[in-house]
Amino acid sequence: MINALFGFTFVVGLALTLWAQWRVKGNFNRWSQVAARSGMTGAEVARRILDDNGLHHVPVQVVPGRLSDHYDPTAPAVRLSEDVYYSNSIAAISVAAHECGHALQHKESYGALVFRHRMVPVLNFTSGAAPFLLFAGVAFRMAGLLVLGLIFFSTVVLFHLVTLPVEFNASARAKQIMARQGFINGVEEERGVNRVLGSAAFTYVAGALVALMELLRYIVLLFLQNSSDD
Repeated sequence: MINALFGFTFVVGLALTLWAQWRVKGNFNRWSQVAARSGMTGAEVARRILDDNGLHHVPVQVVPGRLSDHYDPTAPAVRLSEDVYYSNSIAAISVAAHECGHALQHKESYGALVFRHRMVPVLNFTSGAAPFLLFAGVAFRMAGLLVLGLIFFSTVVLFHLVTLPVEFNASARAKQIMARQGFINGVEEERGVNRVLGSAAFTYVAGALVALMELLRYIVLLFLQNSSDD
């Protein structure tokens, strides 16, 4: 039963992850071929959003890699991949606006973002220790280690859950700004933005679901282990 449980959750988790990645790449590639009527590149959109919100000190930098775009709160800086920085496609300006959404969250001390940043030092320790504790707890049938591993892994799950409002809020900000500022025009461009940002958001939903499944799997294992020992 334990082997079947591990196998089922592994297959479902892998399928969710692969589907999410396929959606992101598919939508990004599709809308990378469609130029925005505004003609602005990802770098230009990002610079405009930051400047309009008083974030003149936050640079927009180009970084290597595909879909490597992110906002670095420690710099702070908006970092865009070459496919986004130099392109005037719907996909590029959508991603650029989304990363600027995180910069605006940082400026306003958005609650979920602040909480997520404060979790990072704890997460760096618990996420590394949890797999070893869970493995040892199952392998050696030591309930104490398994419980400790579950507590540690719960912080990983919580981080995934807190990430959801952070990402959804950044996308909502991006859509509002892009429409208000005229970076996108018409129903078709709006649909493209929704597809690109929606598929990106689903990767975080999939990550949270997979983490929850992992947590529930080990909770069931703890219950089965305790039942067999009675």
